[in-house]
Amino acid sequence: MTPTIKAAVWMIGTITSFSVMAVAGREVSHALDTFEIMMYRSLVGVIIVVVFATATGTWRQVETARLGTHLARNVAHFTGQNLWFLAVTLIPLAQVFALEFTTPIWVILLSPLVLGERLTLVRAVAAILGFVGILIVARPDMAGINTGIITAASCAIFFAITIMLTKRLTRNEQIVSILFWLTSMQLVMGLATAGYDGDIALPDLTTGPWVVLIGLAGLLAHFCLTKALSIAPATVVVPIDFVRLPTIAVVGMLVYGEAIDIWVLVGAVIIFGGNYLNLWWETRT
Repeated sequence: MTPTIKAAVWMIGTITSFSVMAVAGREVSHALDTFEIMMYRSLVGVIIVVVFATATGTWRQVETARLGTHLARNVAHFTGQNLWFLAVTLIPLAQVFALEFTTPIWVILLSPLVLGERLTLVRAVAAILGFVGILIVARPDMAGINTGIITAASCAIFFAITIMLTKRLTRNEQIVSILFWLTSMQLVMGLATAGYDGDIALPDLTTGPWVVLIGLAGLLAHFCLTKALSIAPATVVVPIDFVRLPTIAVVGMLVYGEAIDIWVLVGAVIIFGGNYLNLWWETRT
């Protein structure tokens, strides 16, 4: 089996997991707010990471030297993920995924400030294409801009900050350490934000399985994506990841009766073009 085929198999897991998490998040939104969803997702994640670290004897890889960076990363991810879960309840799933694909564009624009990387001409062109795609997806007129659009676009910015801080952490830390602080810190954040009003809703027999599914799908999606990137170049993996958009568009149509908006697909293709241009150039040089 070639590396490309192996990466494609792992990406099927990624695409499936993200799609399942979107549907599960929408299914529990009537009973749980986004803070509660994130709290329970983190609880499931903590249990999985603790069991894994214990079974594999990798607790020694969990470090405390960069807790400040971990905290900043997890505040950004917690914020972005809350916005994402809110967005999937407000606008069509395909629109959420299309705007989420602008995350690499924000990485390009913010990396000179966070990572000290240079903003090249190709990166600037990629960013411009990304924003053209955003305008097509959002169609910013008086009727097009709404809370869902703003929320989905905003989550991409926080995901970009998360990616850059993760890149900084991976220079010195193992994935077990990053995942442990990810789940444990965000569990505390979830408890604090979900319980600020003194009332934390408990999952029932209907919402409980969906909550567990959110936790499992969230970890599995990132694990599969990481495995794919470790096997094949990003220029191979990213086009496969783009299949998430038509996949979730079909899921939204079949499960929720959402119409497939051609302009969302057109805008997403332009966003993808900007991302792929940057990836191709970086790999070439």
